[in-house]
Amino acid sequence: MRISIEFTGITRSITESSRVDFDLPVNSTYRDVVKLLAAKYPAMVGLIIDPDGVTFLSSNMFVINGNLEFPAMLLDKTPADGEQISLMSVITGG
Repeated sequence: MRISIEFTGITRSITESSRVDFDLPVNSTYRDVVKLLAAKYPAMVGLIIDPDGVTFLSSNMFVINGNLEFPAMLLDKTPADGEQISLMSVITGG
């Protein structure tokens, strides 16, 4: 299965790229994608990705096929072949 990850904001700065494509084994999960990102871009760990290397720090998520209504909050679900995933960081504060 092949997926594309789009980087925005801080993740684009970290990766120095707007996107990356991954070929994943069948039955891979979004958690597996987070692991791949942590391995490929270690600068994300502690800033975007939790130091455990398998979850996001709060306010970071995958948005699937540009649909903000249904972010991939359940990392143990399986992405679909050809899926376009955006890694979003939401900055909050007051």
